[in-house]
Amino acid sequence: MNLKDKFSNEERRVHIDEELMSDLLSSHLNDWLPPSKEIVIACIGTDRSTGDSFGPLVGSMLKDQNLGTFHVYGTLEDPLHALNLKERVETMNKEHPNPYILAVDACLGKATSVGSVVLGKGPLSPGSALKKDLPAIGDLHISGMVNVSGFMEHVVLQNTRLHVVMQMAAKVAAAIQMTDTKRRRARLETSPTQAFTAATKRRDALYSRKSRLDGFM
Repeated sequence: MNLKDKFSNEERRVHIDEELMSDLLSSHLNDWLPPSKEIVIACIGTDRSTGDSFGPLVGSMLKDQNLGTFHVYGTLEDPLHALNLKERVETMNKEHPNPYILAVDACLGKATSVGSVVLGKGPLSPGSALKKDLPAIGDLHISGMVNVSGFMEHVVLQNTRLHVVMQMAAKVAAAIQMTDTKRRRARLETSPTQAFTAATKRRDALYSRKSRLDGFM
């Protein structure tokens, strides 16, 4: 859970009530993400707090979508939170040398900003809203403004409406899926053979996984 009370020119903001919110966010993401790199998405938060469940919800929505250009860490089942963040970041760096990280986290801010999703360049500071000292993370970040800051933040998080968080998470997940489709299409157009080989490997991996699961049934 990070804190955002100021906005800069290095950010793009969309609101969940905008009709084309996912499309707009996807367009900004596609413009800012490096086209040739595999992206690690770090979905930060915990399912033990309604307001702080935004990140894990996004992660869970994306985890089973067979994304081609993103690797997802942090779900409701396996959250990425204050107690394991440093260890999990080390794991990310081992599995994906020199990764480009898109950090996703809930955020507290001004009352007029609740319901906004902010895409910003550079890292975010998870835990800052709750005065926790955690390492900054992300080359790019998405902050979901779930509630207001300034007073009894722990209580505010526990009393955040789940409907708002779910709606925000679903639209952000949809935007990331759209972006993945655009990135895969662009790769196919620039390198058809490489894209076909990668798709074949993903298909074979899925078949192998399904075969193993069938063997246990």
